Amino acid sequence: MAPSDLLEFLHRLGVANPYGRGWLTVLLVFFLALLFTWRFLPHVRRFALKVGWADLPNERRLNREPLPNAGGLAVYAGVVLALVVAAFLRPILVESVLIQVLAILLGGAWLVLVGFIDDQFGLPPLFRLFVQTLAALLLVAVGVRFEAAFGTPLDPLLGLFLTWLWVVGITNALNLMDGLDGLAGGIAYISAISLLFVSAQFPYWAAGTLVLSALAGASLGFLRHNLHPSRIILGDAGAYFLGYTLAATALLGNLKLTTFLGLLPPALFLLLPILDTTQVVVRRLLRGQNPLSTPGKDHIHHRLLARGLSQRRVAFLLWGAALLFNLLAMVYLGMPWEAILTSLLATSLGLAWVTYRRLRALWRGE
Repeated sequence: MAPSDLLEFLHRLGVANPYGRGWLTVLLVFFLALLFTWRFLPHVRRFALKVGWADLPNERRLNREPLPNAGGLAVYAGVVLALVVAAFLRPILVESVLIQVLAILLGGAWLVLVGFIDDQFGLPPLFRLFVQTLAALLLVAVGVRFEAAFGTPLDPLLGLFLTWLWVVGITNALNLMDGLDGLAGGIAYISAISLLFVSAQFPYWAAGTLVLSALAGASLGFLRHNLHPSRIILGDAGAYFLGYTLAATALLGNLKLTTFLGLLPPALFLLLPILDTTQVVVRRLLRGQNPLSTPGKDHIHHRLLARGLSQRRVAFLLWGAALLFNLLAMVYLGMPWEAILTSLLATSLGLAWVTYRRLRALWRGE
């Protein structure tokens, strides 16, 4: 490949300046988050078992013995550490970009704290919803939101409502899917990689690029310990953080809605958790149950398990579905084929690597 062809290829991937260090910083952030989370999780697991931070077998989870539920703390720490290092190497000079990054991390910190307390002691559903609403409003305050442009006086309120519904809905949707080893972390990794390649194409998505890189790396490092049989789980803290961050970064383009079809691109990236949560909510409402507080084995992964598939095969199958939806989203947005294929390769290699590492550990009896 000639140098000019290589430069053109990098440009189509979203690398604005191949001779600069911006894209190298993105790679560094990814690997820092990956390595830190991967290496830190065993220490978190040992401490969690010692102090009793664990999920007991229940109607929602499939574990048959106490399972440490503090994995989300390591994921959050890995993301923050990688972004702090990136800030030293490549200071974020645009004030609005810095504020958006800090808002996402601050809102994520609220949800990690509330989720962790809920994991250990239990919190009322309405209190969790209240904190999620505050985190969504924080995003609106810094301009991370849907902007309705239908030409009516109610447009600001409609944009606010859609933003709240999106952020709270995705935050809970990913948490509800965290009932099978490797599922929520895998979906978060797949969506983060896809959104990362999209964000690299657009200057106004600058705040998302480093955040998504760190999120993808931390999710992959977590999966190394979470693929069946899991050694540690995200807990509400980690699932809330992953869902909230993905929801926020999907809105960083200040999306203007002139028709409700404008909701389609961000929804496609997270369509699997959206579909799963929608069918669960509808089924529980039809049974006269409270969708927020009623546990049960009525998710897509539970139905596949009931058909005789193993946990690992169900995770692989749903990873494939999530990846397909993300590729469709990229096609819908008109992404260059080079970016689409490279994202597919990066996603596949990452998932294959953690699967190999987890299986090798099992073969060695680790």
